[in-house]
Amino acid sequence: MAIVGWLLIIALFVIGMIGTVYPILPSVVAVYAAYFVYGWFFGFEELGFWFWALQTAIFLAIFVGDYVISALGVKKFGGSRASVIGSTLGLIFGPFVLPFLGLILGPFLGAALGELIAGSDLKKSVKVGIGSLVGFFSSAVAKILLQLIMIVLFIMWIVIN
Repeated sequence: MAIVGWLLIIALFVIGMIGTVYPILPSVVAVYAAYFVYGWFFGFEELGFWFWALQTAIFLAIFVGDYVISALGVKKFGGSRASVIGSTLGLIFGPFVLPFLGLILGPFLGAALGELIAGSDLKKSVKVGIGSLVGFFSSAVAKILLQLIMIVLFIMWIVIN
């Protein structure tokens, strides 16, 4: 059963890392779920208060930061609320419509269309679409780094305890 537990933990870590750039997957939720899998298979005793406090703080920072960084990318390039909403919708639905390519086109087109609907001209709308991509990729880099920190902290915690 230990092998099954570790395979599930590793699978959740992999899903979490892939999910940083492919938003259909649960990313940080998968990483966090791996800790519960560890607890169920091996016991929660090693994972004390400080482990959960640190991991939960990082988990929440990723959730909040993901939206904020993406929105800042749009806003920095002059986007409106409509373009932020469009970018978010494009990020969610783009990969379903065009797998992989929709990951880039979705937020770009969503932000650009949102900005057009808000009354901006085509040049500004394209600029805002580019801003959504900058925000998306910046957010992905931040999530990758923070999730790697979460995984390394978990491994260190298990090894030390």
